[in-house]
Amino acid sequence: VQLQASGGGLVQAGGSLRLSCAASGRSFDNYLMGWFRQAPGKEREFVAAISGSAGRSYYADSVKGRFSISRDNAKNTMYLQMNSLKPEDTAVYYCARGTSNWYSVSSSQYRYWGQGTLVTVSS
Repeated sequence: VQLQASGGGLVQAGGSLRLSCAASGRSFDNYLMGWFRQAPGKEREFVAAISGSAGRSYYADSVKGRFSISRDNAKNTMYLQMNSLKPEDTAVYYCARGTSNWYSVSSSQYRYWGQGTLVTVSS
């Protein structure tokens, strides 16, 4: 399984970006998918996750109401729409595939990781 994250860039505060995560391999819709981020000097943190069928989504409090996670199982792709971006959203964003379809905010429950895409929000 390989994950390829894309869509990062430089944006002004209040702006929007859409991240994508393309996955190889089979049974994409059998697994929880998630986004994590890591800011400079900080630990990696959970951002959002979505169940295999896309029936349920979960968000960190810091992004709730501003970010929206989705997936297109026909295209083996997951997305993160980020609106009303703030400077504190600046980080490398990683997509990941869960070890199962069970919801988790712990990075230890995600087995496969993308290479990360940098999001920089200027004030």
